[in-house]
Amino acid sequence: MLTLKPAATRSRRSAGLGPADLKSIRLFADVPEAHLQELARTAWQERLPARAMVIEQDSACDALYALIEGTVEVLSGLDEQETVIDVVGPGSALLLACAVAVIPYVASVRTLSAVRILAVPAPAVRELFDGDKSFARAVAAELSRSSCRMILDLKSLKVRTSIERLADWLIEAGDHANGNGEFRLPFGKRTLASRLGMTPECLSRSLRTLSAHGVRVRGREVILADRAALAAFAGIGDQESGIRTQ
Repeated sequence: MLTLKPAATRSRRSAGLGPADLKSIRLFADVPEAHLQELARTAWQERLPARAMVIEQDSACDALYALIEGTVEVLSGLDEQETVIDVVGPGSALLLACAVAVIPYVASVRTLSAVRILAVPAPAVRELFDGDKSFARAVAAELSRSSCRMILDLKSLKVRTSIERLADWLIEAGDHANGNGEFRLPFGKRTLASRLGMTPECLSRSLRTLSAHGVRVRGREVILADRAALAAFAGIGDQESGIRTQ
């Protein structure tokens, strides 16, 4: 695993960010142009390879990081073991609550692919929050969505079996991809197993079992031949699916 120096001393930082880069992040989409110009003057971007640490758990929150390109995993570890909490794609702010609440990063973030990340100093984020109502509403909405997804994940962990959680995830991934039931796994199966609280062996067995419910997997290519049957198996309603795709 490639581990970078702490964020404050990285040599991969570069300027050249503009308002359009910030607007590509949902959190900043409705911020007035003048405020985006101010943020762009203090922000920076980083291009990092796969398996690079973006954020170290428990380190001081110096900046709000957001993903422009690529995929990252949010993870936590204890006693040499680590688990994947979430996998995040472009347009997402990373660990937003830490920057707003002035608390250390509660998890680590590591790249799954080559990425382009923008970073805004945490004090500048809080200053904008205090002075721009539209941004404050965007922060509240983002934190609310994150809270709802977290509750759904916790509910799934407590009330569903591992194979039902897998079916749930496959439906969500298919809906996010294109909605036609065919998509490519955006990361490896080992990462997926950790994200779902399964062993890789359990994941493989569960995928074979789900073939009876219309799931076809070849490598990282997935076909959901009968979404309705799979949703019924996992006990997923349309309302829950709607929350997760927002």
